[in-house]
Amino acid sequence: MRIANLAGRLALLTADGAIDVATGGFDTDPAALFRQWDALLGWAADDPATAVPYKESDLLPPVPEPRQIFAVALNYRPHTAEAGYEEPAEPLVFTKFPTCLTGPYATVGLPPGHVDWELEMVAVIGREAYRVPEEKGWDPVVAVTVGQDLSERIVQLTGRPAQFSLGKSFPGFGPVGPALVSLDELADRDDLELTCVLNGEAVQHDRTSNMIFPVPKLVAYLSAICPLRPGDLIFTGTPAGVGNRRTPQRFLTPDDTLVSRISGLGEMRHTFRSAP
Repeated sequence: MRIANLAGRLALLTADGAIDVATGGFDTDPAALFRQWDALLGWAADDPATAVPYKESDLLPPVPEPRQIFAVALNYRPHTAEAGYEEPAEPLVFTKFPTCLTGPYATVGLPPGHVDWELEMVAVIGREAYRVPEEKGWDPVVAVTVGQDLSERIVQLTGRPAQFSLGKSFPGFGPVGPALVSLDELADRDDLELTCVLNGEAVQHDRTSNMIFPVPKLVAYLSAICPLRPGDLIFTGTPAGVGNRRTPQRFLTPDDTLVSRISGLGEMRHTFRSAP
């Protein structure tokens, strides 16, 4: 199942278009998604209705108001190396605030400073979870999707120690989408290809199988401390190639187009403007 927030209504996305879930008698409110998840999976498997064309610009964040957004720093060895750090012994976790979320084909305002990109696979919690053992770490995860952890590096790195969350939570700094992809859609949920393209040039490329801490470890680590709720998002870390670690450094401008692609999940495309 590939389920999206299409202009504020839940819809299945297919190769032929979109199917409003109301045709199956379901609540179309994105806030009702996880209460209906298992029933929607069964309905979607039965090829329920004729799809209709839709506008990509109508796609909104598939989970518009999560209660918790976790993000993981330095979870790929090449990125850890380019950042000048040693490999962490445990996951390094920060938060993004829900007001930063935006859709998969939005225009994002660039605040003053240095803004760059971080392509990430996002794990979506669909079931209550607390103190989950690592061997069952995938159990609360019902879907994955594409995410960007956009970052304004001056705010992020101000202070000793630095405070990551605010610099990563400007409006539009959490693009997610285009849809939540249920795990049964994936041949290997632990090995997906990530590619980030800026103005036609690939700037990041890796596979999720190269994470230092894979999804089960992250779920176990987080849920040992915080109860996880349906709709919570986990940004699982970014590969090497971010702008502030390049020589020379490279930051986003209003002339740029950023494409974020993960195999099996789809892609997002973003343009930029100067924020007022």
